[in-house]
Amino acid sequence: MAVKMRLRRMGAKKKPFYRVIVADSRSPRDGRFIAEVGTYDPNQEPSVIKFDEEATKEWLANGAQPTDRVAKLLKTAGIQ
Repeated sequence: MAVKMRLRRMGAKKKPFYRVIVADSRSPRDGRFIAEVGTYDPNQEPSVIKFDEEATKEWLANGAQPTDRVAKLLKTAGIQ
């Protein structure tokens, strides 16, 4: 089973915010997930990025692959 760290879209129409989740790569974008490890709100100025560092590092150590956007967010947050 390939595990990915990716964004899950939440929020109202035209006002999205995202949760960073760990999910099976075969599940749909807003479908089942294993764990929630952070949030990302691009609507605020500056954008708000929050991660549970301990859980995020543990999932990365266990082989979860971040998507391109999540990798950028991790780098911005100073985790990866």
